Amino acid sequence: MDAIRELKTRAEILHRRIQTNDHRAIGRLRVLPDYRRASYQHLAAAASTIQRRDCLSVIAAELGFASWPQAKTAITGEAPVEDFGTMLYPGHRCAGHINRWYKTYEEAAADRESSSGYLLAYKRQYVVVDRYFIESLGLDPADPDWDALGFDWVRPKSIAARSRLYAKLVACLPREAA
Repeated sequence: MDAIRELKTRAEILHRRIQTNDHRAIGRLRVLPDYRRASYQHLAAAASTIQRRDCLSVIAAELGFASWPQAKTAITGEAPVEDFGTMLYPGHRCAGHINRWYKTYEEAAADRESSSGYLLAYKRQYVVVDRYFIESLGLDPADPDWDALGFDWVRPKSIAARSRLYAKLVACLPREAA
């Protein structure tokens, strides 16, 4: 599966649901800055003007990204990434784990190397986690893509391996949450 294609498909489904006045779908528009404080009536009235790109923005915002282009860049690895969104640290599934957080990549990379952990990112911060955290994400800690990645999501040895792991991660997300 291609993560970008899957997220675009989910945006298309969201767009169709908004057009048919699905209450839950319309409510998801509140993640967008223009609709954050809007009443449901205002959202429902705006539903007819919502475009596919707005739905892509909803999907990106639900994954903790400021915009769809930022999400796409992070997922594809087409350019250097500074903000990885919140996708790799969903609080509802992973809050019970004890992890080590770092402000700089260098500190996190040194810890990852000495602990044989997995280096992930949360927005502009770095976190070193264990295999149980990876399982909580819905990923297999023994997946060969981790080795190809060098266990480093931020500066992977293989962008292709990270893209495959992103696709597996997107496949684990609930349909309504992206």
